[in-house]
Amino acid sequence: MSKHFRLPNGEIVTAVDGASLSVPPGEFVCVVGPSGHGKSTLMNLVAGFIKPDSGTIRAHGEAVKRPGPDRGMLFQADTLFNWMRIRDNVEFGLKARRVPRSERAGTVESLLAAVGLTEYAKAWPKQLSGGMRRRAAIAAIFANEPQVLLMDEPFTGLDFARRNALYEVLLELWQRVHNTIFCITHDLDEALTIATRLVVVVKGQIVLDEALDMPYPRTPEMLAAPDLVQLRVRVLTHLEEAVRGSGGGNR
Repeated sequence: MSKHFRLPNGEIVTAVDGASLSVPPGEFVCVVGPSGHGKSTLMNLVAGFIKPDSGTIRAHGEAVKRPGPDRGMLFQADTLFNWMRIRDNVEFGLKARRVPRSERAGTVESLLAAVGLTEYAKAWPKQLSGGMRRRAAIAAIFANEPQVLLMDEPFTGLDFARRNALYEVLLELWQRVHNTIFCITHDLDEALTIATRLVVVVKGQIVLDEALDMPYPRTPEMLAAPDLVQLRVRVLTHLEEAVRGSGGGNR
């Protein structure tokens, strides 16, 4: 598929340029690439927020024409409702889907326990740290049981310890639910730590698509293995060449 944008000066910019990708159910895909080279546009196309100019997007055999509950979205900034307590935020999607109260209670309690927020169930979002809010947002997304979870740099701005804690939470929930995750990140180490597949996007094109066949949790020693070092060099070479030659990229 391809996607073009017209700038105010009339110039046409190609944000996604003939990208083709097939993701089997249950995979955890991380997409990396330079800023302005089409990653976010690719995510917005899959989410159904925008439509491609050519090509098609299909999810579960159906054409993607608009956003849908089968594709949950986790943004850089959490989308918790500040006027709702944490428990109510996690329960919101279940209520919207008219899940019976008896079932909602068990699901909410299980998810709050999984993200380590049981004792904060009655807290307001403003009373939580940034990392805790992210955990609550992850629980709220998983409560909706999306077949595909789309994540747009969800761990940006968090320190190393908080990011690692969230990786553990996310991987535990993903392995429990077995849904598909499609994540945009600028952090190559993050992608190598959490993904089953690494995709590199440069100038709106997919220039590398590599399986990461490693068990979890991934230790520093595993990430320093010779084959991972070679992959890291290949990815960084693509990124450095793109930055030197693009002068800004796409979107």
